[in-house]
Amino acid sequence: MKHSRRSTARSAPVSLSIVVSEPSWRGEKNLLPAIRRAARIAAAAPRANGEATVEPMLITILLTGDSELRDLNARFRNKHTPTNVLSFPAAPGFEPHLGDIAIGFGVVAREAREARKSLEAHAAHLTVHGVLHLLGYDHNQTDEATIMEALEISILARMGIPNPYGRAPARRRSKASGVPA
Repeated sequence: MKHSRRSTARSAPVSLSIVVSEPSWRGEKNLLPAIRRAARIAAAAPRANGEATVEPMLITILLTGDSELRDLNARFRNKHTPTNVLSFPAAPGFEPHLGDIAIGFGVVAREAREARKSLEAHAAHLTVHGVLHLLGYDHNQTDEATIMEALEISILARMGIPNPYGRAPARRRSKASGVPA
């Protein structure tokens, strides 16, 4: 019998705390609901190790600006530039807190414009990407990227959002490709 990552167990409830420190995030009517929905759908995915999460979980999402994302990126990744999304998994023993995600408005808005995507679709994609990191997924190796991207594509399709990677094969993601760790 072939095993898949899809779990038949009922997914855990997720409690989201969304903190908006950059007013630009409130500029589009459907943006915050799309982020909330993307986080809830992504949180229902099994953990990267294949285990279903059955206990309630907490996720905090910070919607901020470029200067705060640049500061976080410098502090935690030693990269002194703003980025689009950062994920901070909670340390073991802090359950039910799964972790925190920070998303920077300026970089996200610019990337959406450059890729001719809606801000809503791009922010939803980055939210899904961040939640999957909290669940243990990564994209440092091609095989990891293949699994993570397929899950991202599947989750976004459930939201009516097209494949954000287009026809390009899975590959290691970096700041240059628009989706950092």
